[in-house]
Amino acid sequence: MGSAAPLSLLLLSAVLLLSSVSGSTARYTPDWKSLDARPLPSWYDQSKFGIFIHWGVFSVPSFGSEWFWWNWKQNSSSYVSFMTKNYPPGFEYAEFAPGFKAEFWDADEWAEIFEASGAKYIVFTSKHHEGFTNWGSPTSWNWNSVDNGPHRDIVGELATAVRKRKSVHFGLYHSLFEWFHPLYLSDKASNFTKQDFVSSKVMPEFYDLVTRYKPELIWSDGDWEAPDTYWNSTEFLAWLYNDSPVKDVIVVNDRWGQGCYCKHGGYYNCADKYTPTEPPKHKWEKCNSMDKYSWGYRRNMKFSDVLDLPAIIQDFVYTVALGGNYLLNIGPASDGKIPIVFEERLRSIGAWLKINGEAIYGTKPWRLSTENGTVPVWYTSTDSAVYAIFLTNPGQYSFQLFTPVTSEKTVVTLLGIPDPLKWAPLHSSGLVMLLPELPYTPAQAWVIKMQGVA
Repeated sequence: MGSAAPLSLLLLSAVLLLSSVSGSTARYTPDWKSLDARPLPSWYDQSKFGIFIHWGVFSVPSFGSEWFWWNWKQNSSSYVSFMTKNYPPGFEYAEFAPGFKAEFWDADEWAEIFEASGAKYIVFTSKHHEGFTNWGSPTSWNWNSVDNGPHRDIVGELATAVRKRKSVHFGLYHSLFEWFHPLYLSDKASNFTKQDFVSSKVMPEFYDLVTRYKPELIWSDGDWEAPDTYWNSTEFLAWLYNDSPVKDVIVVNDRWGQGCYCKHGGYYNCADKYTPTEPPKHKWEKCNSMDKYSWGYRRNMKFSDVLDLPAIIQDFVYTVALGGNYLLNIGPASDGKIPIVFEERLRSIGAWLKINGEAIYGTKPWRLSTENGTVPVWYTSTDSAVYAIFLTNPGQYSFQLFTPVTSEKTVVTLLGIPDPLKWAPLHSSGLVMLLPELPYTPAQAWVIKMQGVA
């Protein structure tokens, strides 16, 4: 026993040493090679569908787009004309903030709508390029939603409401730059050799948001004028992945400085409304806006400016078939109400997903993304099934698919209809099936599920 005890201590010391070494190597270092190697938390790819929300002081003039302040100051004629006709000479953009009252805003109502849409995550604007923060940022004195406007912690209230809905993840959009912040303009004038804006504004706000509200997703933006080294992006991401309270679940995009788009980050946005023609090799997301011409609310929006439900479902299905997530934007009014037409679209998406969601959530691209059979179809798959989503009523009962290879175990169903469909194989691959009368859906999209095919 006398020799066993020292041996045990020796083994214990070796185990502790190995644990220490392995723990240290598991930490991410502040460089892209290390950060890009981090696996994407699985919840994001499984979710497929998120809601983007643009809301801020720009929702008060609610004219043109959320870039109102910038366009006005750039003397864009329509914006100048709008201000001349509706506001007195000398009116400043900051005077819009008291009108951001959110008097009808109910965070729980929003959360219920988001859940009903079938979305599995939201991305809410904590701060857009105007610099107004939707929480009481200590570094944004009197230009935040607690000191001004609604006098409410909007980010905090929404985070609480969303987390009551266990199926929805909470994420935040945050702009790195601010159009007219003096420190940013000074840094820019120095060709970004100074970082006063980053050290006193950008990073303190990021750390505050993460530690206070614990978002599961950060959608960075407003980075394109300066390199990631100016923004200290890699240092922040290393802390986010190693030591933050959300280190195991956090997901980020690719907007962290010039040259980062489609190259560095968690998943890739690449560009607004990014539309690849084949499945990218890296996880990606398409963000699109329900209002075709703005991300923020526009009072002059026309009904024809709003994407209809079939167009949304078509964009959504295409995105998922190519391995992406679909982030659909809405712009609430300054009083806090989601426009009825947006709510109707969201609830209709949810109704479609209740029937067809198994062809969307948790799926992956099949070996072929799309084909033109009887009508064009998009494919998704799981380990046990292949789904063919068609977006046009074929107008006939005979329906052909040319790519799936059938077997004796093949079972074919139409989602929403319990009885299996009758089918027969075609030559070396493909099958022809008899469709029942298709159930009515405003989405104009139906799903064939095939088990036992290759």
